[in-house]
Amino acid sequence: MMRQYELVDRVRHYNPATDEGLLDSAYVYAMKAHGSQTRASGDPYFSHPLEVAAILTDLKLDDATIVAALLHDTIEDTKATKAEIGKKFGKDIATLVEGLTKIKKLDLVSKRAAQAENLRKLLLAIADDVRVLLVKLADRLHNMRTLKFVPEEKRNRIAEETLDIYAPLAGRMGMHDMREELEDLSFRQLQPEVYRSIEQRLAALRERNAGLIKGIEAELTDELARRGIKAKVRGREKKPYSIWKKMERKAVGFEQLSDLYGFRVIVGSIADCYAAVGIVHTKWPFVPGRFKDYISTPKQNDYRSLHTTVVGPGRQRVELQVRTYDMDQVAEYGIAAHAVYKDSERSNGEILPHDSNAYAWLRRTIEMLAEGSSPEEFLEHTKLELFHDQVFCFTPNGRLIALPRKATPIDFAYAVHTDVGNSAIGCKINGQVAPLVSELQTGDEVEIIRGDAKAPPAAWDAIVITGKARAAIRRATRSAVRAQYTGLGRRMVERAFAKASLPFSDEKLQAALPRLARHTGEDLFSSVGRGEIKPEDVLRAIDPEWRGERVTGVKTPKSEGGWFGLRRASSLKFRIPEEKGKEEKPSAIPIRGINGELPVRFAPNGGAVPGDRIVGILNPGEGITIYPIHSPALKEFDDQPERWLDVRWDVEDAEPQRFPAQIAVTAMNEPGSLAQIATVIGEHGGNIDNIRMDGKTADFHRMVIDVEVFDLKHLNAIIAQLRAKKIVSGAERVNG
Repeated sequence: MMRQYELVDRVRHYNPATDEGLLDSAYVYAMKAHGSQTRASGDPYFSHPLEVAAILTDLKLDDATIVAALLHDTIEDTKATKAEIGKKFGKDIATLVEGLTKIKKLDLVSKRAAQAENLRKLLLAIADDVRVLLVKLADRLHNMRTLKFVPEEKRNRIAEETLDIYAPLAGRMGMHDMREELEDLSFRQLQPEVYRSIEQRLAALRERNAGLIKGIEAELTDELARRGIKAKVRGREKKPYSIWKKMERKAVGFEQLSDLYGFRVIVGSIADCYAAVGIVHTKWPFVPGRFKDYISTPKQNDYRSLHTTVVGPGRQRVELQVRTYDMDQVAEYGIAAHAVYKDSERSNGEILPHDSNAYAWLRRTIEMLAEGSSPEEFLEHTKLELFHDQVFCFTPNGRLIALPRKATPIDFAYAVHTDVGNSAIGCKINGQVAPLVSELQTGDEVEIIRGDAKAPPAAWDAIVITGKARAAIRRATRSAVRAQYTGLGRRMVERAFAKASLPFSDEKLQAALPRLARHTGEDLFSSVGRGEIKPEDVLRAIDPEWRGERVTGVKTPKSEGGWFGLRRASSLKFRIPEEKGKEEKPSAIPIRGINGELPVRFAPNGGAVPGDRIVGILNPGEGITIYPIHSPALKEFDDQPERWLDVRWDVEDAEPQRFPAQIAVTAMNEPGSLAQIATVIGEHGGNIDNIRMDGKTADFHRMVIDVEVFDLKHLNAIIAQLRAKKIVSGAERVNG
């Protein structure tokens, strides 16, 4: 473990004016606060914040950031408080540490919602002070380096979160070395066999090409010097994750990759950058289409370089990045390279990002993400916004728009302005009319054709890939479908409570909203209707003692069908009438052909309705399952005739009852389609039990609807009415 004086020496090496007393005090305070706590590896817990601080000294960060790194887990894991830290180390450092503290007291039913809420808190803290991000990235990097000590069941979750959120975030902030290490560590955990395979092939290639990198470095340096340009050339092998991503993107094998080596050429001025590229292109043939100028058009994370690929010595394809020393600092350290240590140039110890495009992008993104209607949506939009592969397009007026790879003109329209996106009806790419779903390429000039529409088609949600576009589309269509989803969600929740024999009230629901990460009852019901929250989660939020038990004898109101839920109640016993005409209890399935009381249920997928020829299958120790005679599921019982029972319906017209069935409906993906389908079923006397989406494309979605009907004639009439709707391309009965 690093000693106190060693940490001070590391900081003093790049910042002679460091406050040694502040660093010493923080070191001692954190060590005492964590006391005898240990990590999963068995090391003293204090070794972790110390290593995080060491990582940040490599980025040459200021005293306050180093102190925040030492203290970053004290509020969360010890008895220390923000007030105490503020009193001892100052308000600035206390705010940094508080920004790095997870929301421990989140009482949320969904772990995904808790993850999203903590991420939201972190990003909002980053928007106030970018140093929060730098400490968090260093914290995550050390945790990934020691991932092998974490319980196995947690490793993949941590690695996935790192690959989805923290590695792209480091890339967006221009911290490419940190991004690459985070990606590689995650890749090693998530795909160990693939990682080992690529490592082995790289090792063999390294042995075969021994001295190649050094040789190219020397030849490039000598050639540039001979032409009057002093340059520093550094070569390196590409990382396994980068290689794997390229293999996936281009659908090629390892042997087909030709540019596994990259070289950085560092020169003294911008003029030397362009001159160096000219010299390289003169000496070696360059690969067409591989020259990119990120000096005249920097990336959003402030990255600037000239990229080119040439066929160099030994016919080896070589990728070159040519940049100045200042550009190299930004490329290596990203946002951290904007740290200023001169007292005259900084205010209250803050890192001054100056005109950093990366930080400006981050602030704009956070403002946009804050508009998400739910934690899960916020998490989704964050991941979308963190794509780091980009294309650069232009408006007809020459404005540069940076977008993720595979972006469409719809994404482009929303990047220009939300109103432009909402009213877009067509586009021109490089002067030619093109579909709105076209994939944009770097250099495209895009003109959006606008109409009178004020809201976009809901189907665009599945087409766009930027978080901004998706958030805007959902906002625009949300009001149109909110009422239908809210009504559906309320019915689903009320029915869930009825099945569980629990009382339901809006007052109880209001008290449980914080646990479900929703602000209003409408938000909650809408989320349930959309399938984002399960009705069972609402039950658990209102009644933590509920564990999913069913109560024997529960009967739903007569108006909603006396047999609601029977096909799911495999553990309940129902009386089977011995002869027609004998008085039945409301909880009996009207089936003849079985003597005595036996547990009976309908087939789990599709049910059965009067008018179907039916058969009973005896399940020893479990009871009887009723199937329609045409059910494909009966094939598995063909060789067990002793289990087949001859049963018949025992239904009286004087007392109509409902029975379970399933309908598969394929409908156009547009606002209101679900409402139209539900209306048809309701107007024709059907009762919807459950709806689930079984597949979705840009234009259509398939839903499976559990309905309750009186008989086969009633079911066929509903299917015929559904097929008659313009939005429905197909409707059929499902037989399990």
